Amino acid sequence: MSKFDSSSVVIPSSLLDRFLRYVKIDTGSDPDSSSFPSTQKQKDLSKLLVEELKSLGVSNAYMDDYGYVYASIEPSTTKSVPPIGFIAHVDTSPDMNGTGVNPQVHKNYDGSDIKLSDDYTLTVKSCPELKTAIGQTVITSDGSTLLGADDKSGVAEIMTLVEILQSNPQIEHGPIKIAFTVDEEVGNGVKYFDIEKFGAKFAYTVDGGGKIGSIEDETFSADSMHIVFNGKNVHPGYSKGTMINSMKVASTFISSLPKRLSPEHTEKKQGFIHPINMKSGVDSTEIDLILRSFKDQDLGKYASLVKRLAQRACSKFPGSSYTATVSTSYRNMKQILDKYPKVINYALDAVKMSGYTSCLESIRGGTDGCQLSYRGLPTANMFAGSNLFHSRFEWATLEVMEAACKVLLNLAIRWTQD
Repeated sequence: MSKFDSSSVVIPSSLLDRFLRYVKIDTGSDPDSSSFPSTQKQKDLSKLLVEELKSLGVSNAYMDDYGYVYASIEPSTTKSVPPIGFIAHVDTSPDMNGTGVNPQVHKNYDGSDIKLSDDYTLTVKSCPELKTAIGQTVITSDGSTLLGADDKSGVAEIMTLVEILQSNPQIEHGPIKIAFTVDEEVGNGVKYFDIEKFGAKFAYTVDGGGKIGSIEDETFSADSMHIVFNGKNVHPGYSKGTMINSMKVASTFISSLPKRLSPEHTEKKQGFIHPINMKSGVDSTEIDLILRSFKDQDLGKYASLVKRLAQRACSKFPGSSYTATVSTSYRNMKQILDKYPKVINYALDAVKMSGYTSCLESIRGGTDGCQLSYRGLPTANMFAGSNLFHSRFEWATLEVMEAACKVLLNLAIRWTQD
């Protein structure tokens, strides 16, 4: 067992400084872009991280052509310890403006509503979780943008872990691999990620929510569907008995989707069918849907249901037709992680070593870790500190980010204790 007492490590003030600097850099990704990364501005933060890693003594840090940052910290122990990776993504969600982020630091939060600006207020009624942050340092935007704690809190925490390890050579740890990805928010975070080059045997994305001790070992399984409803367009002045408006067929279809399987009516382990985009015209209407469930077999059932409802809608408009295609997005990473129990067990141990209570949770979404796990790198997700992410009301607390740093440190230590 390691004799080093991690409780003696003080989380450096650079954590907050880093976070505030990072969120000011616009790194929004773009789902409609055909380039990779989807926006070149993501590389602005990637380049900065390489410079900072080198300034911390990690001379092998570099950014590849895709914008991925890779770095490696040599082991401080002679024990045989598998290389462990820590990963966060630099991009922010395109769901909300990320240009001109003006972070607001609310010290010693008193539990009341937080006025972001004259136009926007983060209320306790809309977010009861704020009550857990009383007495802490709460960080928000000014309401005109998202904050970007998803996932710049994770980026700042990993960078602070690097600083701690580099400044405390007495800490016993194995090989540590560091990576920062791009385009996670648009589903392409690890599209060109080189696992072999990264060099980790097991990994952790630091991309979870704001609950201290939360470890996520499970995600949705996900498919996408693309449906095209075909109608018939003729001059509207002479269309009696001949026009078939595909938009009406599509509207009938969407109205028939069961409420019990819609995102706004589901929670916890319940799956859903969700139309996310429509391109419409009289002659043809295209609809994109996403299918989500924690059980792979449900996705096939959902796809079959969608097709039956599409056919039923067409039957109400004689002469109309539809085509449907289904594509795999990702699968529940728990199916992989269950084969490597140490990944989760050591994370639970690290939370306990840090003095916190751990809890295993499921993600009603996906992470880079889903695809990495299925590509041969078992990857769990650790809490990072973001709340109400993807919105103008996103917030984080310094204390949760400090807790995340402690847990990451103890996680690195725990892998040496076999």
